[in-house]
Amino acid sequence: MIAGCQVLPSDDAVDSARETTASSQLQRRGAPLTRTLRSPTPEQINPDDLWARLRSGMQWDIPDNRQVREARAHYLAQERYFDTITERGALYLHYIVEEIERRDMPLELALLPLVESALDPFALSSQQAMGLWQIMPATGRNLGLDSDWWYDGRRDLRQSTTAALDYLQYLHDNLDGDWLLAVAAYNGGVGRVGRAIMGNSAHGRRTDFWSLPLPAETRNYVPRLLALSSLVGEPDAWELALPPLANAPAFVPVPTGGQIELARAAELADVELPVLQALNPGHLRWATSPGVTELLLPPERADVFRARLASLSPDERVSWRHYRVKRGDSLSRIARTFSTRVDLLREANDIQGSLIREGATLLIPRGDYAAATLAANSGAAQIQPRDYKVRRGDSLYRIARRFKVKVEDLIAWNALNPRGTIYPGQQLTMYVRGG
Repeated sequence: MIAGCQVLPSDDAVDSARETTASSQLQRRGAPLTRTLRSPTPEQINPDDLWARLRSGMQWDIPDNRQVREARAHYLAQERYFDTITERGALYLHYIVEEIERRDMPLELALLPLVESALDPFALSSQQAMGLWQIMPATGRNLGLDSDWWYDGRRDLRQSTTAALDYLQYLHDNLDGDWLLAVAAYNGGVGRVGRAIMGNSAHGRRTDFWSLPLPAETRNYVPRLLALSSLVGEPDAWELALPPLANAPAFVPVPTGGQIELARAAELADVELPVLQALNPGHLRWATSPGVTELLLPPERADVFRARLASLSPDERVSWRHYRVKRGDSLSRIARTFSTRVDLLREANDIQGSLIREGATLLIPRGDYAAATLAANSGAAQIQPRDYKVRRGDSLYRIARRFKVKVEDLIAWNALNPRGTIYPGQQLTMYVRGG
């Protein structure tokens, strides 16, 4: 996880750290960071398998020490871990590998999101680190990631990968070209690692990763990456059968020509909504962000999406209506009138609480596809937003069946993680028939 409170160090601090680490380079006696790879035999090369591609490009020697052995045992003890990461990796890992190869960085770094989030772009830590690379809000801003009510670049595959790799390269270049120190700094902060290096150097101690006095989380973090590298690099040695992973792109970017609802886009592309959301996790709401003009789609669905999108009328897209508040209006009444939600009206108009003034102009989001579909089937006057607090034992399936709506609609209305869980006390909003 990139430390949330850290900022990029000043040039003076970087120069000081560089001079200190350079002066102690001859003292460093850690595990070597690179190795001479054995040329794989033709039988070992499988151009169709992404694990084999990763394996052929790995560069690091893996030390045989207690920390790495314990981390390796931890992963091997998780019965379905590699099945899960292979399933998720089918969507994300090929792109990450391509980017790392393009930058000529060690392919071991492609496994860092496995350590961070188990390759879950919807992952959110208790410290608000988000996405595959678990980037904190402040760090995301420092790295130039976009974030607003509609969208968060920390969850976007391409934006977050670019930011994370830029930052890892920066750390590597300013920590004496040592990848283990760079990975440690990615987790614990460059300031903390730099201070540990300078402290050891001042006392004549070694300054490799294994010798630094770092927090327990960081001391465990680097061995986890090394342990995964050893398992992927030599699965046979650990009696590990990695599920096949296609060495092919899982998506192509397709222009949307403007804002569009995710449910409608899924229908146009003829893909399931959870698949579309999994490929485009940066979108936080029911529709694409106004500032993002592409969607990632399975390659085989791109042409049909383009063709159907071309015939979409302006009324079928997301748009915004202006409404002047009248005497006696309330947010709930306006929300019912326009088949939208009170919380959306608050967010769109920066309203705190429920007070609205007569004569004020509100922005009303139009084009909520799921609500519009219900309205077309049963009459707009009967469709009402309803809040529901999740109870113990609830599931999306049970809630959907109880209120006669679709699970996919519940996910879209509440911007839920399609692979996540709901919990007691969680507030959900749905559009249901009145009465």
